[in-house]
Formats: sequence, C-alpha cells, structure tokens
Amino acid sequence: MTRTGGSSAAVRTEAAGAPRARVPGRLRTAAVAAVLALTALGAAPSTASAATSAVADRQTYPVGDLGTAVSNFLFSPDQVAGANNWSCEPSAAHPTPVVLVHATFVDLGANWAVLSPMLANAGYCVYAFNYGMTALSAGRVGGLGEISQSAQALSAFVDQVRQRTGAAQVDLVGHSQGGMMPNYYLKRLGGAAKVRRFVALAPSNHGTTLDGLVDLGNELDVLGFVNDTFVWLQTPGLKEQENGSDFQQSLFADGDTVAGPRYTVVETDKDEVVTPYTHAFLNGPDVRDVLIQDQCPNDPVGHVGMFEDGPALQDVLNALGPDDPGFQPTCTGYGLAL
Repeated sequence: MTRTGGSSAAVRTEAAGAPRARVPGRLRTAAVAAVLALTALGAAPSTASAATSAVADRQTYPVGDLGTAVSNFLFSPDQVAGANNWSCEPSAAHPTPVVLVHATFVDLGANWAVLSPMLANAGYCVYAFNYGMTALSAGRVGGLGEISQSAQALSAFVDQVRQRTGAAQVDLVGHSQGGMMPNYYLKRLGGAAKVRRFVALAPSNHGTTLDGLVDLGNELDVLGFVNDTFVWLQTPGLKEQENGSDFQQSLFADGDTVAGPRYTVVETDKDEVVTPYTHAFLNGPDVRDVLIQDQCPNDPVGHVGMFEDGPALQDVLNALGPDDPGFQPTCTGYGLAL
C-alpha cells in the first residue's frame, strides 16, 4: 500500500488532456494542448493533423454540477452526458473503457453528472449502469439490493462493454458502495482478469459505523431489529455495509485485494457516512490510498460531495492515466461539505 499526499508542487495532467478544473472550455483547451504536445515530441505531421481533426470532430459534452445531478436524479436516472455511447471506439491514447459504478441511494444520472462528461471530453469511452434497484427504488434509488447480486449485474455489464468495444479489460470508477461492491466482483466472480484499474471514491470498504449509530445500536441491542427491518424493506445492501456485518467480514477475510488490478482509493477525512474514514482504505501491494486533505488541506468535501470535488476528480484522471504517485491536483472547485 502506498499513501500519497501533496508533496509535489507541480500540477500534472494526463497527456491526453485531463482537465485541471471542471470547466468545459478548459477541457477543450487541454485536449488541444495534448495534441500540440504530441507534435512537439516528434509526432509526424500527418499524425498530428489526424489527431487535431479527431479532437475537433469529437462531441464535447457539458460538464454538470449539483443542479444537474439533482435534475438527472429526478428526470434522467438512466442517462448522463458522455456515457453509454455504444458506438465509441477506444483510441490508442485511451484503449481501456471506463465503467462508472454509482453510490447507494442514487442512480447513474445523478452520481456521474460531472465525471462522465469530463472523461468523455478527455477521450475515454465511458459507460454506466444502475444496480441494486428494488420495489422501493422508483427507478431512481439504487444500491439497495443484495451486494452479491449487484456485483453480478456489474459482471454482466462489464462483459457487455468488453464485447461491444473489443477491449480485453475495463477500468472501474466507483463512489461509496460503488467503490466497495466491485471488490466482490474482483474477488468472487472472476473479475480481476477483466479489470485494469479500480478507482474508488470514499468507498464503504470494511463497513461503516455510520458515525457511531451502528455501535450504538449494538450497545442498545436494537441493531438486529433494525437489520431485520432492512431485510423486510428489501434493502439488504444497507445492512451489508455496516461495520462488522457478515458480508464485510467474509469479503475481506482473505485480504483486501487480489492480483491483477491497480487499486486507487480517494477519501476525505470529512467523511461522516463511511466512519471511521480510514475504513475506506485498502492494504495491498498494488494499492494507492489518497487522502484529499493531504493534498488540499482546505478542501471541506464530505462523502456525498466527492462526486463533484475538483481535486478528487483530478485524482481519478491521474489514476486512469499516468498514475503518477506524486500527483498534486489543483486545489479548486471543492465539493459539497456533506
């Protein structure tokens, strides 16, 4: 396991144009800058011309914000800008498709209103799906079902992406439960060979005390009743994310990681959903744990706000791209302190 902080003063961006801020105009500027950099490095004029044309022809998607996320949750739970273009062909610069895995209580439209268009504008083929929907979900509130079944849905979706794109592997990016559930896919469903990199934002690894509520429930001897209620409501995914749950103990009993994927965990010490926040981190030879406040001490972002946090999303782009261990994001565009 490697823990990274903000030791480097230089701001690094991915060679293919990873944005320094969540602004569409800057994304286009970064993409053109990447093409010019390739030319400066000695790319043949014809190659540079073709690359410039490809950047100009590629659709630019509007990068959303909190308002977009709320609107998508209500009116576009199955769609988000930049994702699920099934005719997308992975490029030489970005040969690995990216699959986005949303958090509990939301859907793909809400969770990925910012990151999906950022990745698509940077040249990635991006895909997202909804999982864990139950009778209570109304087609919008995901992540409620059994996590093992949600992992099976992920497995089927990854195979669909691989078949349609011709890629041997995908990269996974998940938030909260979406950063924990894929561990079941990797460890129990043979997913490790199909995943190149796995990036998790504030994942519920190792379970959460919910800021002490789970511990209090145990002390008052009411946690069993609460969990039975979760099952009765067809929301077992909530029970399974609790600290000390049978699911968590079984999932990580044989270690945190498996050979194959490169893991990156990005967490905030302001997290009041995954508590203690250190539970998000993983131990393993191919793990990089990143604490946002080590990079940007003034970043107030909480658990929910990670979906729109500028430094966190820059860390995602670094993890998918150059994977620079000394990467230092630009400390702007902070997410919700929630």
